[in-house]
Order: sequence, then C-alpha cells, then structure tokens
Amino acid sequence: RNTLYVFDYDGLNVAHLGDLKQVPSQTEVEALGNVHIALVPVGGGQALNAAKAAEVVSLIEPNIVIPMHYGTKAGKLNLDQLGKFLKEMGLTSHEPQPSLKITRSGLPDETRVIVLDYQTS
Repeated sequence: RNTLYVFDYDGLNVAHLGDLKQVPSQTEVEALGNVHIALVPVGGGQALNAAKAAEVVSLIEPNIVIPMHYGTKAGKLNLDQLGKFLKEMGLTSHEPQPSLKITRSGLPDETRVIVLDYQTS
C-alpha cells in the first residue's frame, strides 16, 4: 500500500506521491485532478526508478516536478542517484535550490524539474 497526498495550497494543487511503486492507471491519474506541483520518488529501491518516474511525470503533466527519494552522499539507503532521473527528463545539469516559493501566476507553462537542496544532520 502507498498513501499519496494531494492538497490545495492557496490555489496550487500539490501532489506528494509517497513511495509510489508503479505507474498509475489513466483512471488513477484523472482522480488526482490538475496537479501543479508533484513530488515524485525517482531513486528506485522500494519506489519508482528513474524511467518509471519520468513516465509518471508525462502522465500527470505537472507544471513543476520536485524529485525525491534518491541517493545522496549523506544517504544510507541504496538508491539511484538523481542524475538518472534528470537524464530521463532530458536534462544534463541542475542547480539545487534551498527552497521553492511560487504563486499560481508564476507557474511555468512547460513542466520544469526543480531540485531542492537536501540537509544533512
């Protein structure tokens, strides 16, 4: 089982896909409604791998994708690195951001991947 959350934050629909393990059906995607921002697991392990994550992004068609659940130098889980997902999305580089501040009027027209900086403890 997987729990995902879709919430409206001041007119922005945000979907946190949790540890999604498989590509959802068209009916399941339609049940999500219009997703502006999607937090998508991309590193494999017990969740989507890079290729399936890219497929989910193409089905949901969010304005912004925030990749999550991927391997980092600080991580202890054996997950694929972020680069695999970025390559699947046709990107060669990324500039991690410390935070994301966006309004509905500031949403990009085309799907954009935004990588957030991770914190180590």
